[in-house]
Amino acid sequence: MSDPNAPKPKISEEAFIEVQNSEEFDRLRKTFRGFAFPMTIAFLVWYFAYVLASVYAKAFMSQPFLGMPHFNVGHFLGLMQFVTTFVITWLYLRHARTKVDPIATSIRERLEGAAK
Repeated sequence: MSDPNAPKPKISEEAFIEVQNSEEFDRLRKTFRGFAFPMTIAFLVWYFAYVLASVYAKAFMSQPFLGMPHFNVGHFLGLMQFVTTFVITWLYLRHARTKVDPIATSIRERLEGAAK
């Protein structure tokens, strides 16, 4: 087992450029962006729809939710903002662990191996 305090070998600039131009790095970028961009757009649409409904659809947002007089549609949708944030975080962690991390690990190991 190697010493974690030992100085790490220097990776050349050429090695970084080679990796940046590789198909593997392109696949890493596409894998990350294929999840991050659509999910970001979907969440922003959902968030701004909630904000706009709060401002312009007051009658709808103030309707009792499931017959509960002190809990309305606006409260429910507001709580769902938190739920969707946690769900998106969980989905991203799962995506990163199963799809992004293996590619990134392969690239890192190749770079570190080239530096030895």
